[in-house]
Amino acid sequence: MSTSEIPPTTAPAARQPWWRIHRRLYDWVLSWADTPHGATALFLLAFAESSVFPIPPDVLLIALVLGSPGRWWKLGALTTLGSTLGGAVGYLIGKFLMDSVGMRIIDLYHAQAYFEQVRNWYLQYDFWIVFVAAFTPIPYKVFTIASGAFDMNLLGFCAVSFVGRGARFFLVAGLLRVAGPAMKRFIDKYFDLLAVVFVILLVGGFALIRYIR
Repeated sequence: MSTSEIPPTTAPAARQPWWRIHRRLYDWVLSWADTPHGATALFLLAFAESSVFPIPPDVLLIALVLGSPGRWWKLGALTTLGSTLGGAVGYLIGKFLMDSVGMRIIDLYHAQAYFEQVRNWYLQYDFWIVFVAAFTPIPYKVFTIASGAFDMNLLGFCAVSFVGRGARFFLVAGLLRVAGPAMKRFIDKYFDLLAVVFVILLVGGFALIRYIR
């Protein structure tokens, strides 16, 4: 083999963080927006993301709302329902299949240390921490599985999940309905930050109420 035929050596790829979205998978999710089955795919994506799937449903929700702004509230409701039901499945995995399935999912996302941190948060905040996870960029699947593993009240879990996920998805869909494509660029760039700020203000408000009382 001549020197010119020797393939160039490449350094081994650095291990990607578990929260980084793989571009090809991201594009595959977006491709459903151009099919008649976009709404069904959105529901299934929201359902699966709550316990297993790495791509957040916001990706497809944004594309579908931009394509059909008048359906923003239906799409927001569909995403909320799918995510809440999927969260219940994550809860059941944590409660009944933690050793065989739950820990494999945690290991898949390299979230072992994060899972232990959730345990400490639960001791302090109970199901309110699920609302924070449901609304913010914190990986929701870790919390759904942890909720079952730590034997949180199922009714409280589902109620807080529904409110938190609904607040997130209706906010995204509503902003897109009002401002259109310009808002998409804003959400892509700043939504995670805005979500965190919102939760800080909410928690601060609760703390202020308790202090006044």
